[in-house]
Amino acid sequence: MSATALPDAPVATASAAHVTPASAMPDVLPAVRPRGRVLTFIRRYPTIFAGGLLLAVILFIAVAAPLLGTTDPTALAPAKRTREPSMLYWFGTDMLGRDIYSRVLYGARVSLIVGFSVALLASVIGMVIGLVSGFVRWADSVIMRVMDGLMSIPPILLAIALMALTRGSVGNVVTAITIAEIPRVSRLVRGVVLSLREQPYVEAAVASGTRVPLIIWRHIVPNTLAPITVQATYICASAMITEAILSFIGAGTPPIIPSWGNIMAEGRALWQVKPYIVFFPAVFLSLTVLAVNLLGDGLRDALDPRMAKRV
Repeated sequence: MSATALPDAPVATASAAHVTPASAMPDVLPAVRPRGRVLTFIRRYPTIFAGGLLLAVILFIAVAAPLLGTTDPTALAPAKRTREPSMLYWFGTDMLGRDIYSRVLYGARVSLIVGFSVALLASVIGMVIGLVSGFVRWADSVIMRVMDGLMSIPPILLAIALMALTRGSVGNVVTAITIAEIPRVSRLVRGVVLSLREQPYVEAAVASGTRVPLIIWRHIVPNTLAPITVQATYICASAMITEAILSFIGAGTPPIIPSWGNIMAEGRALWQVKPYIVFFPAVFLSLTVLAVNLLGDGLRDALDPRMAKRV
């Protein structure tokens, strides 16, 4: 009797038994939208947003001054002198009939150029001096004594003394204020370098025979950028105030150049009867310094690891 062959039954595999239907698959989390990232950043660092936005407005005003309904800031019109603010002259006119609105907007260029230039030059030169002082022991005492001597003189007095040796110009103002601000950056960088020299990774690099310039470039410089960036913002604000003071007392930019300090100096004689001549440049100077300080405070919180953990 022959056995009847039974048809082959489908064999269920383990992989087929565990196949999950497509409808049961979990939804993929949507990617974070750029708008959400921006809102999160604003909530975490509101001072950076406020300071950066206000500074951007001032920068726009300075760059686009010729497009904002201004006239020649040096054009004289004695018949229109000391006009009150009106629809024709938004900020009024000064003693020589010059449009204060135009002079204030063009004056933003001088303050911003001085502030940014001094911050950049003082940061770079001060960082180099601080790195040399922190790593070269025999030069440390000599360099720091020179820096201490410069810091013993008030920055404004040192800038006035340096300006007395040269003629008034924007370049000379930048040079004088930079020399007065370098010691603060160099001492900051030196302190950071002295603390970093004792770190295990720096000692390991020295023990492995790595040359000093390479150690400075790889391990020291990246760790000094954060404090220098914060310090640069305060130097920028201080430089703009110092430039206004120098121009106000006649030791800064020439009177022909429209700067906020020059405008306030020209209007101080009529302060009691024509206060708007001093008021408008003073407001713009205050807002610009406030914007830079807010930006500096926000960067300090953002770049400080201990503050970042608290947020």
